[in-house]
Amino acid sequence: MSRIVGIDLGTTNSLVAYMEGGFPRVIPDAEGHVLLPSVVGFTADGILVGDAAKRQLVRNPTRTIYSVKRLMGKGYEDVKKELRYFPFHVVPSDEVVKIRVADREVTPPEVSALILRALKERAEAHLGLPVTKAVITVPAYFNDSQRQATKDAGRIAGLEVLRIVNEPTAASLAYGLHRLKEGTVAVYDLGGGTFDISILRVKDGIFEVLATNGNTHLGGDDFDRAVVDWLLADIKARHGADLRADLEALQELRLGAEAAKCRLSFEERTVLTIPLPQHGFTYRREISRAELETLIEPLVQQTLGPCRLALADAGLSANAVDEVVLVGGSTRVPLVKRRVQELFGKTPHSQLNPDEVVAVGAAVQADILAGGITNMLLLDVTPLSLGIETLGGVMSVLTPRNMTIPTSAKELFTTSVDGQTVVDMHVLQGERELVKDNRSLARFELSGIDPMPAGMPRIEVTFLIDANGILQVNARELRTGKAASIEVKPSYGLTDTEVERMIEESFVHAEEDVASRLLIEARNEADTVIRATERALGQGSGLIGQEETAQINGALAALKAARDGSDRDAIRAATERLNQATLHLAEVLMDSALKEALTAKRVTEALGKPER
Repeated sequence: MSRIVGIDLGTTNSLVAYMEGGFPRVIPDAEGHVLLPSVVGFTADGILVGDAAKRQLVRNPTRTIYSVKRLMGKGYEDVKKELRYFPFHVVPSDEVVKIRVADREVTPPEVSALILRALKERAEAHLGLPVTKAVITVPAYFNDSQRQATKDAGRIAGLEVLRIVNEPTAASLAYGLHRLKEGTVAVYDLGGGTFDISILRVKDGIFEVLATNGNTHLGGDDFDRAVVDWLLADIKARHGADLRADLEALQELRLGAEAAKCRLSFEERTVLTIPLPQHGFTYRREISRAELETLIEPLVQQTLGPCRLALADAGLSANAVDEVVLVGGSTRVPLVKRRVQELFGKTPHSQLNPDEVVAVGAAVQADILAGGITNMLLLDVTPLSLGIETLGGVMSVLTPRNMTIPTSAKELFTTSVDGQTVVDMHVLQGERELVKDNRSLARFELSGIDPMPAGMPRIEVTFLIDANGILQVNARELRTGKAASIEVKPSYGLTDTEVERMIEESFVHAEEDVASRLLIEARNEADTVIRATERALGQGSGLIGQEETAQINGALAALKAARDGSDRDAIRAATERLNQATLHLAEVLMDSALKEALTAKRVTEALGKPER
């Protein structure tokens, strides 16, 4: 018999949990530790995972990989700006990120799989049963590529990933099992490398996510980096030594900064002591909580913007939230608690261990899937809008952001060129009106369409988003039945700046975007009327007088001139004038077509009558 476990695959630490007797339990290792450091070390004797790998970080920094979650589902261009913070070597590539370790290259999903495999083995040793199925949590703002990379890591580790669950949503399930009955809940989740805010409505055991927002590159790691940069400047000023090129010293400083940050969550002052014999001195520095808070204040402020956006998307004010829940080890920092309390106007809850609560929630979801818990239901959302490219470089949204998943959406499209037999389907993700401002996810072709006049084919596009947030796109031409589909598996994910930019720019550029879209729509309408008029003039030659033909040609020329301008009102006015000028021509063509049809019918009937 196999058990379904819940796994929190974290940036800094990872955990595995399961349900026992109706209660979730986090599984410890043989020494009683429940946290597995998300660190993997490659040595001549083999691979180390967890504490053993972390211990060799200073001695062997180039062959020890940490914070790999920041690289999941990313391309080299997405991460190159922060590579200076990592001692290991990331290979420049046009494909997915690869890390060179000695004479081999590994991908982030492979490294994550080693962490997952260690958790799998821990669970099997504890339970005495094989573990082949799991629920794994990810940041709510992970995109399609990052979610797919997480599923790939699970598969490499020998796990069937039954569900990908957003971390703050998992945390709400854990609190729901303990105390949440109903109301609106904000889950503020600040971990080692990611930040999420989710607004949920809880009622009668149903956990409905109303909105989510966040930053996939903001967390405790960034607090540590701010402290390290400050210490490096202090060492240079006091000792004249520049340690930026000394990888071992940098790791000593990083681990020391992390330890000092943790101590300052409970103490007002601490002393940092780092021996640096290779540079001929030992560095000592007293650090106060006030100094730490000055360093990290800008980073904490960066978490409040997404909170406000999530509230706006949910249609709620901060004081309309009934409860605020803190999740993630970085929420132990007193400054974080204060800023969250100031924003929401109420004391946040942190009764459950913030390091363990996500894994506990994953175990709850695993038990729901296994049929153990039947009085709780989870309704999650997709974090970004999804759509396809339409005529004029416009993104037509099929599923807006914060739509409850699993979900599907359908919309009808057509062709823009006569005789078109192939349609290029371009799938996009983002919040802007125009294709150029959004992220391309995938392209595929719908071919074999019968050649027809523009506007005649009826192409039905269907978006299917599963409970993991993975997208499948289907396209079908309704007249011929020709169909094509693709499961969107992009090579890389969005960078955190791209994700933030999509949301923020959708607000900053909202008016500009709408104006651009209206201009494109006006031009598209003008093109349709121009083509129809030119076709009608060809068919109606000799059916209308020279004066009327001249009037139509004049209106046609005016529309062509206006169409190339940027005044959409002028384009619409010229389009309307041409429509008015061609009303009589349209009537004449209709009468002519009816007469031809009647004549043809009479001829057919006459030919069909027997001779007398």
